Amino acid sequence: MKRFLVALSTLLLFACGDSDQGRAKQVLPWAETRELVVLVQNGPTALYVNAEGNYAGLEYDLITQFAQQNNLKVRFLVSSNHTEMLERLQRREAHLAVGGPRDTVEGLIYGSPYQDVEATLVFSSKTSETTALKALKQGLASINTLPQYVAALNQLQQNYPALSWQVINSGDSESLIEQVAQGKIEFALVDSHAVEVAQNYHPNITTSRKISSVQQLAWAMPDSDLQLQNRINGFFRQQVADGSLRRLHDRYYGHLDRVDQLDALAYLGRIQSTLPRYKEWFQEAEGRTGLDWRLIAALSYQESHWNPDAVSPTGVRGIMMLTNETAQRMNVDRTNPYESIIGGAKYIQLLKETLADRVAEPDRTWLALAAYNIGMGHLIDARTLAVRMKKDPNSWADVKSVLPLLRKPEVFSTLKYGYARGGEPVVFVESLQSYYDVLARFQPPSKTVLPMPSDSVIVHNPENLQLEINSVLNPLAIEKLAANW
Repeated sequence: MKRFLVALSTLLLFACGDSDQGRAKQVLPWAETRELVVLVQNGPTALYVNAEGNYAGLEYDLITQFAQQNNLKVRFLVSSNHTEMLERLQRREAHLAVGGPRDTVEGLIYGSPYQDVEATLVFSSKTSETTALKALKQGLASINTLPQYVAALNQLQQNYPALSWQVINSGDSESLIEQVAQGKIEFALVDSHAVEVAQNYHPNITTSRKISSVQQLAWAMPDSDLQLQNRINGFFRQQVADGSLRRLHDRYYGHLDRVDQLDALAYLGRIQSTLPRYKEWFQEAEGRTGLDWRLIAALSYQESHWNPDAVSPTGVRGIMMLTNETAQRMNVDRTNPYESIIGGAKYIQLLKETLADRVAEPDRTWLALAAYNIGMGHLIDARTLAVRMKKDPNSWADVKSVLPLLRKPEVFSTLKYGYARGGEPVVFVESLQSYYDVLARFQPPSKTVLPMPSDSVIVHNPENLQLEINSVLNPLAIEKLAANW
């Protein structure tokens, strides 16, 4: 995979080396510099470069929102491991470290918790949970884990003295999960939210949560900075009260359980066997519409499993499953896979343009795709209903919460377009999101897009860690997945 390098002028570097000690200098108080220096790990639950070439991640979004509300600039320092983050924070090389569980660490305090996580045991799906736990408790196998879960293992070892583990100081949950999927290690104990993200593209793993108790994620800071702690606590109170935190959680985790392991494995197989026949046409559709070709391909898979002869009981057909009316509107032959792909992509773009400009991405795309499934009229009804219920009609998380209500007579009778099976577009879009995530990970974009530079947010990546989510499969990767199934 092509390595990603965030190019920064040396004038923007946070850490100019200390010639005597070879370590970074302490940061100045954020209240004086109006810049917040934040330690973060790269990963799909914290900070990464997404399929559109933008910085993303729950931690990234939360920090940038917090900084904006407090009129601060942000400098992210990407770290390779959790232990290093806390050590650097203890040395006052940053104001915050994010993405880790609350703990008792000398010299540090924490803000309000914002997410529950659980240490999750990951192992091959060939092994039953009973067999896995028995082997570990009897000392017949060892666990690879991260420093933040040693306390939980120490406690468990009191009941099972033979339990053993190896601490991986330089790494993250995602890398350990990948090693289990590839058969390089037997067991890993990692973050539950990282496993939820990874299971769609590593369908040959399974999990157990019978190993430790629930922990809470919270931002860490030096114990002398009570002003920052107070502001963070106020920020999260507001995030909970207005629903912003719930919507962010839905953005990153709300669709992860829609595709089961067998479906995911079948999908990965078709990426190798079937996608190459149509990939060039999906890429041409991107050139015509500006939509990511992988999104168009994911939609096509969701609709027909890339079968150009697919027909539904309601009469939609073709590789993009277009209605006759939509095919005529787009002036394409829906039975021709090339024309169907182009027509379907143009129709998605038309639906996006129909939505008001104030609808931000990625919500605009998900709302348009819901309309692709259920029709724009019913989507308008759902957005109207969202307003009635004091929810945000421009938020996919809020609209999808009211869509299922369109089947209730007492609800649809008060709306313009009447009855609809509103639960179907929710399942449709969430499944599509999962398929898109997998393609975005295993298939490169048509062109490399670097995150736009910003005066208010800087990402400093001194170790040149890979920040993009792509991980192009080699030709034998799917066969190895199947072999480890």
